[in-house]
Amino acid sequence: MPLDLPLDHASPARRGALLTALSLGLVVVLLDVSIVNVALDQIQGLMQGGVAGLQWVVNGYTLAFAGLLLTGGALGDRFGARRLYLAGFALFTLASLACGVAGSGAVLIAARVAQGLGAALLMPCSLTLLTHAYPDPRERARAIGVWGAVGSTAMVAGPVVGGLLIAAFGWRSIFLVNLPIGLVGLWLTVRFTTETKGGQGRALDIPGQLLAIIGLVALTGVIIEGGPLGWSHPLVLGGIALFVVAGVAFLVVEWRSPAPMLPLGLFRNPTFSAASFIGFLVNIAFYGSLFVLSLYFQGPLGLSPLETGLAFVPMTGLTGLINIVAGRVAARRGAKLPVVLGLGVSIIGFAALALVLGPSAHYGQFWWSLLLIGFGMAMVVPPLIAALLATVEVSRAGIAAGVLNALRQTGGAVGVAMLGTISGGGASGEGMRLAMALCAILLVAGLVAGVLCIRGGGGRLSADAGADALH
Repeated sequence: MPLDLPLDHASPARRGALLTALSLGLVVVLLDVSIVNVALDQIQGLMQGGVAGLQWVVNGYTLAFAGLLLTGGALGDRFGARRLYLAGFALFTLASLACGVAGSGAVLIAARVAQGLGAALLMPCSLTLLTHAYPDPRERARAIGVWGAVGSTAMVAGPVVGGLLIAAFGWRSIFLVNLPIGLVGLWLTVRFTTETKGGQGRALDIPGQLLAIIGLVALTGVIIEGGPLGWSHPLVLGGIALFVVAGVAFLVVEWRSPAPMLPLGLFRNPTFSAASFIGFLVNIAFYGSLFVLSLYFQGPLGLSPLETGLAFVPMTGLTGLINIVAGRVAARRGAKLPVVLGLGVSIIGFAALALVLGPSAHYGQFWWSLLLIGFGMAMVVPPLIAALLATVEVSRAGIAAGVLNALRQTGGAVGVAMLGTISGGGASGEGMRLAMALCAILLVAGLVAGVLCIRGGGGRLSADAGADALH
């Protein structure tokens, strides 16, 4: 029987069960963002496309997640967040099973796409249900803090958990571990959550949605396949043309639509545009480097999956703590200072990697660079979201945060495709140095945008912003 009492009259056990149900959805979504990277070397034996195949394994998930994230929230508003959350959780769990038993690369990629579809429903509907369940602002802030901390822990623990699972049970276990989590999450959701009122919220922008997916897939495909096929190959040239046509058509449709998936008017504000641009660049650098460094660690450096997971600890281990520090700095001094500081520190880290990486390098030479990158990235994101949310009315905060999260996930897909191609899948020392240098250059562009366009004061971090910083 679902929880039908007001939450402030519910027992602590019921409160905990409801919060657990909604946190587990975030756990599987964010765990699968990072855990798969340490298994790439083992998965490669299943793929016929070499590094390009591995890029599609990672990006199949990310593209579906990014492309449908805004629509997932709109579907929850229209048909009920609980119903869509359950559907997303069930789809994600079944897709994880398909990933774990996949007998070919094509099946694995298709299952990863299905995971991404489930994630696009889980993420926004989880926060909607949480907001609905805690009407008191103070209770809601505390609940979102717990929800966000659990998700952040899952994301940063992904490489280490993945290494442990692979060492004990093989690479398929990184997907099968989602099955018990999914079953528990589904049971708790059915038992302890109540439905939100459907039939409200944004209309569905089907033409915009289709054009966005076509454009994203075309762009990613061109970057991934351009190297192996050649940039003058008819398929690559056709992909470029398709991306341009879909991109222009998307902008036209969104500009004319009365209920656009991506409200272009938001970008008239310089701070909103700068925050979106920086978020896109940060995810190119972070997720792209996570992909190629995983292959580099297990290729030229010869590390095991477990050693690879541990090697990422300097880059990911302090994320939660630094997020908190960044939020407090933003609350006192404004968003610009931590954003600029974080980007500057990350640039130093990537520049150092660009000078050191190569076939003869060893981990002791550059672990501190990973620490700088992790510190810088964690310092940037919460104030960035605070600055963005400060540019819109409270009633539009959800769509604004969704736009930023969709752009960040798109940046992650582009980063995996671009850096994977440049670095030769982590096997080329010169390519790795070039990839890391490109990350530094992109973040310099973000630094300039931050200095010029983000306000020096304001941008106070809200509880909702802190939660959205994870996505």
